[in-house]
Amino acid sequence: MEFLQEIDAQLGGLGLVIGAGVIGFLMILTMVVMILRQPEDPLNKLKRASASPAGQDKGKRLRQSEGNEQLQKFAKFLEPEDVAELSAKQLMLRQAGYQSRDAVRMFYFAQMALGLIGLVGGVVYINFLGGGEGLSTQKTMMWTIGPGAIGYYLPKYWVTRRVEARKEEITRGFPDALDMMLVCVEAGQSLDQCIVRVAKELRASYQALSEEFEVVAYEMKAGKDKITVLNDMGERCGVQDVSSFVTVLVQSAAFGTSIADALRVYAGEMRDKRVMRAEEAANKLPTKMTLATMMLTVPPLLIILVGPSVHGITELGKMSGPGQ
Repeated sequence: MEFLQEIDAQLGGLGLVIGAGVIGFLMILTMVVMILRQPEDPLNKLKRASASPAGQDKGKRLRQSEGNEQLQKFAKFLEPEDVAELSAKQLMLRQAGYQSRDAVRMFYFAQMALGLIGLVGGVVYINFLGGGEGLSTQKTMMWTIGPGAIGYYLPKYWVTRRVEARKEEITRGFPDALDMMLVCVEAGQSLDQCIVRVAKELRASYQALSEEFEVVAYEMKAGKDKITVLNDMGERCGVQDVSSFVTVLVQSAAFGTSIADALRVYAGEMRDKRVMRAEEAANKLPTKMTLATMMLTVPPLLIILVGPSVHGITELGKMSGPGQ
């Protein structure tokens, strides 16, 4: 008991809290190791072996299935139990470009891992590297928990920024994609061939849009309904221009009108819309530069104009001071 009291006194009154945290972390780590070492159910192993096709890189398939099995063990902790929340998270990750089935689990695993790493790093820095000397209890807790909170929200921030960047890239490249599609359709190619060719041509300049067209091409080759594939593309991109384009194609297929005519009209509208975006950005520029211009020109101007007068008044006050 005296030994624990001495340790608590040396750590500034937080010894018991740190000890409880270390014990809890070791218990969680032990539980994770025990779950990972849990033997696989022979029935599941037999089902996987019977369902896998023979003669195609068996070792590679086994490693992939083992990786999915490892994530499956933590599915209860790495996936939201609400179906609506799970669907929303899957859509957000697909809009960010992560198309894997395990993307949601990897996202929550990254949040948990970075949060624990930040928390352990804050505890080590404050209590063992001398970073908590002279700090109050509130600041000590902030520097201890703060890195963990930053690590926990870092994946969400990264995915959000990536979604915005991909939407911007898709918006910029979509008019060019429509022009390419119009040329391919007028040259006599079908819509499927047109999408494959456009995806290939756009890979160098607009990779995000090229990946979306490739997904559409693969789904069409797999036999999925064309209207469903196009609607999924509009939902997956999250861009209003793509959704409107999907609506145009669906209506063209429903009413039997020419796809080339619909593409020609819509491509012209997209070109005009791109010009309008450029004009809007150019019109916003003077307003944005006004504040910077005032901050960079008005203070130096005031110093030049008012500075000599202030200096003269100061010198006059110094000269009149001894006479008084």
